Amino acid sequence: MKKTFKYIKVCLVMIAFLSSCEEELDLNNPNAFSLEELLQTADGFELLAVGVIDSYQKIPANEFLLIELRSDNSRANAQNGVYPDIDAYNMDANNGDAATYWSNNYATIFRANSIIENKFLAPEEFQYTIGEAYFFRALCHFNLVRAYENVPYLDKVLDINSDEAENYPQLPPSEVYAKIVEDFRTSIAFLNGAPQNRYRPSEGAAICLLAKTFLSQPNPNYAEAELLLASIVENNASFGYDLLTIDRDESENFLFDADPNDPTVNILTNEEYLANQAITFAKVFGNEFVGEFSSDNLRLDGSFTNNEGLEINEEIIFSISYEAINTDNVVSSQSGLDDQVETDAEGFSNAMTASGPSNGVNVATLDLLSVMTPELQPVRFDGTFRSITVIADDLLNDTFNSKYPSSGEANGNDWIILRYADVLLLYAEAILAGGDSTTDTRAIEAFNQVRLRAGLEEVVNLTKQQLLEERRVEFVYENQRLYDLIRFNEADNVLGAHSNRNGFLYTSDKIYLPIPQRELDNLPGVYNQNNGY
Repeated sequence: MKKTFKYIKVCLVMIAFLSSCEEELDLNNPNAFSLEELLQTADGFELLAVGVIDSYQKIPANEFLLIELRSDNSRANAQNGVYPDIDAYNMDANNGDAATYWSNNYATIFRANSIIENKFLAPEEFQYTIGEAYFFRALCHFNLVRAYENVPYLDKVLDINSDEAENYPQLPPSEVYAKIVEDFRTSIAFLNGAPQNRYRPSEGAAICLLAKTFLSQPNPNYAEAELLLASIVENNASFGYDLLTIDRDESENFLFDADPNDPTVNILTNEEYLANQAITFAKVFGNEFVGEFSSDNLRLDGSFTNNEGLEINEEIIFSISYEAINTDNVVSSQSGLDDQVETDAEGFSNAMTASGPSNGVNVATLDLLSVMTPELQPVRFDGTFRSITVIADDLLNDTFNSKYPSSGEANGNDWIILRYADVLLLYAEAILAGGDSTTDTRAIEAFNQVRLRAGLEEVVNLTKQQLLEERRVEFVYENQRLYDLIRFNEADNVLGAHSNRNGFLYTSDKIYLPIPQRELDNLPGVYNQNNGY
């Protein structure tokens, strides 16, 4: 890992001069300062904190390839580079995407540690930046332990001129999760009372991610997760969180449908109401519908386009901000760690936008298309698939997602880390506590909130399988499916069957990514490769 730390040293001498406001994060006007200069600047800790956010922007850039593409939701066309190998669980330790994801997470940890090591110098008005640093250190390690399993936990800035990296070996997941829990707890303390900003870490976001950590660790702590999530769900109004939905009496009548008792009154049909809900659901992702309601098939007929003005809404708890600006300087996972550019381009979603299928990715599996249909998902289908008519028995039918409908890298879609629908379903999961079913009214009420928004019937008894299936269709293409399968102990069953159907090479060892070969070479004898590689 020595080369990695030499590589990331430069990330501190080119910190962007960035500013933020309550609801929008302005990441323009880059400027360079050294760490020493920033620590002597009145708002130096603010600049350092936003520099961490700037660094994190590179992390989602290839997550789709490493997470969603390795689930049963998405597939790659057979003729496109390394993507089919990722899809078929045929990666090796030299895979560039896996190596880049490792480095970008540790680069952000490096920046966070630079703030934490100097936290006693932070002025009182910038104490929240310490909480943000702990938040990102925890979040990045959470990314890493779920992706690679056995990883080092870096809690200090390592001296690149020494052999300190050798003192940070891979840890078993239980120890990594314990440190993540500690960091999120510290983050919550520092962020208590800090202003709410959905583009910045907040107390609410830290509480929710701490709960998700408890649910994800090898021995889940359901009781702790339930208490944390209850504090959010039962007080969601005070946090400003809620599902983005629309009531019937606020919905638009697209067509005139006369009331049989009074032909002058226009009745809102169920199809029109579901169309209103579909338009509203798309707004969660900052998407605006352009088109009309079809009188022929009684569904929306048109397309969605990104509208940055919709991206800040009450369902979003924490997201990474990007802007669509015409530029040649694009942030991507491959951007140099010293490349401080305007947050004007979004590399994360290139594979997940309308451009994705041209690269052979972002194509729905037939299994997904069997459960994600207009009939089964009248609200979520329109907000997720708009590009090609679904022909479920056509193997050549490349149906791809439109949660991120713009084209190319500089498309402007924000990347959502956490939204309130996730909190509701995690709360139900915590109450279920690993059991097969529950009639607990709190779990059922939380689950049914998401169901009703999707235009589906309520349940009176919640099963583990129903919860897993609901999470699949609610969060499709949000890089959740693989980790949900692992957390529900269903990865071998589901991915094994998926692999058998498609002639892939899945084994239980392939759940995790390979440790990058360059890291093994940098510290010979210190790191061990994961099984299966």
